Amino acid sequence: MRRPCATAIAAISMTCLATPGAAQSLLPLPQKLVPGAGSVTIADGATVSAPAPATAAARLLVEHVRTARGLRLTVTDAAARIRFEQDAGITGAEAYRLIAARDGIRIRANTPAGFVHGAMTLVQLLSPDARTGQPVQVAAMTIDDAPRFGWRGLMIDPARHFLPMPDLRRVVDQMAAVKLNTLHLHLTDDQGWRFEVKRYPKLTETGAWRTPPSTGGPAPTTRVGGFYTQDELRALVAYAGERGITIVPEIDLPGHATALVATYPELGILGDRPPVGNRWGIEPYLFNPGPKGIAFVKEVLDELTDVFPGTYVHLGGDEALKDQWQRSPVVQAQIKALGLKDEDALQSWMIDQFGTYLQSKGRRLIGWDEILEGGLPASASVMSWRGEQGAVAAANLGHDVVLSPGTPLYLDRVQSNLPTEVPGQNVVSSLVDVYAYDPMPAGIPADRAHHVLGAQGNAWSEYMVTPAEVEFHLFPRAAAIAEITWSAKDRRDLAGFLPRVQRQAARWTNGGVTVADSAFAVDFAVTGTRGAALRANRVPLTLATQAGYGTIRYTTDGSVPTARSRAYRAPLSLTPGVTVRAAAFDAAGLPTAAVRQFDTARAALLRRGSNDLAPCGTGPFGLRVPLTPDAPEASPAFNLNLFNTCAVYPAAPLDVAGGYRVEVVRLARNWALGHDGGKLRQHYAVSPHGELLVQFGCAAATKAQDAGDKTAKPVAIGAFPLPDPASAPQRFTFEGTLPKTTGDQDICFQFTSPVSDPYYAVASVQLTERR
Repeated sequence: MRRPCATAIAAISMTCLATPGAAQSLLPLPQKLVPGAGSVTIADGATVSAPAPATAAARLLVEHVRTARGLRLTVTDAAARIRFEQDAGITGAEAYRLIAARDGIRIRANTPAGFVHGAMTLVQLLSPDARTGQPVQVAAMTIDDAPRFGWRGLMIDPARHFLPMPDLRRVVDQMAAVKLNTLHLHLTDDQGWRFEVKRYPKLTETGAWRTPPSTGGPAPTTRVGGFYTQDELRALVAYAGERGITIVPEIDLPGHATALVATYPELGILGDRPPVGNRWGIEPYLFNPGPKGIAFVKEVLDELTDVFPGTYVHLGGDEALKDQWQRSPVVQAQIKALGLKDEDALQSWMIDQFGTYLQSKGRRLIGWDEILEGGLPASASVMSWRGEQGAVAAANLGHDVVLSPGTPLYLDRVQSNLPTEVPGQNVVSSLVDVYAYDPMPAGIPADRAHHVLGAQGNAWSEYMVTPAEVEFHLFPRAAAIAEITWSAKDRRDLAGFLPRVQRQAARWTNGGVTVADSAFAVDFAVTGTRGAALRANRVPLTLATQAGYGTIRYTTDGSVPTARSRAYRAPLSLTPGVTVRAAAFDAAGLPTAAVRQFDTARAALLRRGSNDLAPCGTGPFGLRVPLTPDAPEASPAFNLNLFNTCAVYPAAPLDVAGGYRVEVVRLARNWALGHDGGKLRQHYAVSPHGELLVQFGCAAATKAQDAGDKTAKPVAIGAFPLPDPASAPQRFTFEGTLPKTTGDQDICFQFTSPVSDPYYAVASVQLTERR
């Protein structure tokens, strides 16, 4: 039975499709869709023909349809069911027209990129559902489509954790599936130099490798890292180009230069040779802007531009603390000789040198928004990450800009507060948050709007060790970035987007990609305190999903919920001991995420994992870090506040619980805090390696102390000396008793370990019932 037009394509908000399923297939939304009469069926063995400019697009169509639908299409020189046709009347570098009629499907464009985008739209039309291998009836329609913005990108950071070439190619494939067209590669940083420079072979012989940080015990000696040869990168450029994607390389200067200085100390400031960095954050090492350094960068740019033919070259410019320049008589003399005001002006001068050089080679320089601070050179474009202010300022000065604000487009941030989140910045940037963002800042007037090139999401890899973790952070949020940069703002609609992103997630999964289900997964919350639930012997439980999509269905008998299981309508009231298993199901009865569960047993209600604990004081945990910083396989993740290693068990029922067992993990102290080092809260230790203090009132005392009240003191419950990290296991436990009192009270777990030792975090706290 066909649904009414408004229901079928509320997502597209234009005209009615002949088949309702097509509306849930197109992502990003096309600019214009006009329905036709009838339909065309595409079955296994259907033929495809293409002129020379469309041969790559035809091949991609065949590959993606086989993966997404299980249909085998055949490329032929004869008359075909699916035809690519060159049409000079279609203007725009990425524009295309798709015509589906009773006699077949035609994709018209005038550029290879246009053909690719048309092919990817057809892939989606040919895989509207999960019925693998079945013929597809495509409604007659005409789609005229072109992007809103020319820069629709993702940034991958192989400098912190090296990403092998096959994994990069897989990301490229899945970017093309949603018409993303720019892959920004962050190729150098303190922790690694990944681009082969033939004039300077030590950059990759030495600078591409580092030793992992210590978590205690003997210092690691096995090197980790890797690099890309120029031939490998040329092949990647060609591979991406066939998929309509341009690669923007980044060499980060003048900061984030430890790997460079470790390799060629004469290109640094002090002449010392640090090891290649194995800490995250901001290191002090800067590039030397003297004549030798300027010549070096130009030689690197010669080789870089020979490998990467795209218009833009990214030269970083972010987080360059100027202390080394300030302390160098040679650099200070250079500032004076150039008649510059200060170190920020020197960075601006340096950027201008490289921007002019790139212009002479027909290229354009782009950098992070810090390059504005000393005055923006005429040759530079800006990528704004510290909010939108940099983009607004640069665009109003007549410079091109790319929007990439940390909130919400930093994709290394976690997507939810679920315990299944992989390591990352412990600030939620959800799929819904990304979709709600518009890349056209209000502060840019209409006559300057053309300077906004587009937007991109950035996936910094400090905490993403494995390729699967990188993909988990990218997908499905890449779909939201694709739609906000391709589709017209007034046609976007979250309710319509969610079923379409669900279908695209299934295609990505079929392509071997790890896709996060955070936005659609069921989360559980006990109404009120757990102590109240235990006293009443009833557990009031609410179930919800982040996106609010689908119908939540649940079981309490241990079985896996299905589309026929009981629908969640109101908070549950359960006797302790029941395990609730739940998932949301879409209108077709398909689960939107993996089943999650919540155990209401009394012991389970008294347990708090890392994700259930709260930070002390006013600051957040900040990070979700892996147990092993460089493990080749995924390792457990734990919440950590770099400045105060303290966690709170909220509202512990002290009339119910009589004891506790706390599991502690030791984590690498591998953060370079730069000028924020003074914010570290150092607690007085009364044993060689500090203690774990178990206290009442610690969080309130911390807040009071933050406000200047030094008289506030927590109440001690227990104190446990921490073992020598050189010989102790990385995970261990302490046990203690709780004083009997009434009601609920927060329990604080504070570590007093010296800042020279590794970090500690609470992995879990299990309270035991009073006997």
